[in-house]
Amino acid sequence: MEYRRPQYDTMMARISEPRRQIQVLVGPRQVGKSTLMEQVVENLSIPFTLVSADDVINADTDWLSLQWESARAKMKVNAQNEHLLIIDEVQKVENWSEAVKGEWDRDKREKRNLKVVLLGSSRVLIRKGLTESLAGRYELIRMGHWTYPEMRDAFGVSLDQYVYFGGYPGAAHLIQEEPRWQAYIRDSLIEAALAKDVFQTATIYKPALLRQLFELGCIYSGEMLSLNKMLGQLNDAGNVTTLASYLELLEQCNLLGGLKKFYRDEARKYTSIPKYQVFNNALRNAYLRKSFDGQRLDPVEWGRQVESAVGAHLINQCDEAGCQLRYWREKDLEVNFVIERQGECVAIEVKSRRRGMNSGLPEFKKRYSPRQSFVVGTGGLSLEDFFDTKINDLF
Repeated sequence: MEYRRPQYDTMMARISEPRRQIQVLVGPRQVGKSTLMEQVVENLSIPFTLVSADDVINADTDWLSLQWESARAKMKVNAQNEHLLIIDEVQKVENWSEAVKGEWDRDKREKRNLKVVLLGSSRVLIRKGLTESLAGRYELIRMGHWTYPEMRDAFGVSLDQYVYFGGYPGAAHLIQEEPRWQAYIRDSLIEAALAKDVFQTATIYKPALLRQLFELGCIYSGEMLSLNKMLGQLNDAGNVTTLASYLELLEQCNLLGGLKKFYRDEARKYTSIPKYQVFNNALRNAYLRKSFDGQRLDPVEWGRQVESAVGAHLINQCDEAGCQLRYWREKDLEVNFVIERQGECVAIEVKSRRRGMNSGLPEFKKRYSPRQSFVVGTGGLSLEDFFDTKINDLF
């Protein structure tokens, strides 16, 4: 049986309801949004029209209106009581939200039972359109990177394989051929995400600088590096403000984040040294030269892999859970991850064989009284159990 992600049941239930809101399925590229909709329509009795703006050069609002008219014509010619219109990569259409608003409201006025699902991979463009034009007309369904339980159940991926190869379903069959796997991640996933999402989201005056920042940030995932020091390792000329804006853009596209230091003083967070964190460990290891076996046998390197994988698991959930992911460090005291939500926090220290315990977690607990504080890995919650944990369960 074909594997179905949890969002499948949500989508099926909402489409089966009376027409109320537009359903918006949003998530990064290559996490299975289109596949999920194919699974949905295979099991629906509702006639449907499925189109993608990704297949059209310079798709505009006229193209969007034409798809709507085509769906209406099908309903009329075939005497259909209801119809489902699915538009993939809708954010590629300039001013898409205004066009969608007009067409949706027209169907409502004319009492036409035309249901709509929109799919998008650029979180920032989708949200901008939703908040500007479609307030009260949509429901959001988030679809993030694949978790360890999903990769294990769907593809038989082991815990260590997930830590290193991450959670891209399209690359799962290539993990036994690492050079081919790395080429696939770089060429088919990273390049597509940068070209079709990042560079289309905002005007990028220094694309080479953004690419270098992304590659270096991925390699340093789980580590802290000031933007000033980062500039010293980049070939293209730039400044700290430019790097900071590019890093924020990469985070909005679910690729690479820059975690801020935990402070009670809100203003000081924004002057802290960022801790780089990929959203999927595959992005980190697409650029590394040492193999999976080589990394696994090196306690120091494997410890970094584990910490980055834990961070990826957390950062993927933070948006939906309404949380912010931070880190804490004072001199030689450190807590790897601090989750903040509505004035409360949870502190998490990641441990592996590469180092022993330090006093960071007890000191943080004494200073800030977190809701929970615990260790993931050696001497604490097992990595496997942690990857099966939701952030909401920690509060």
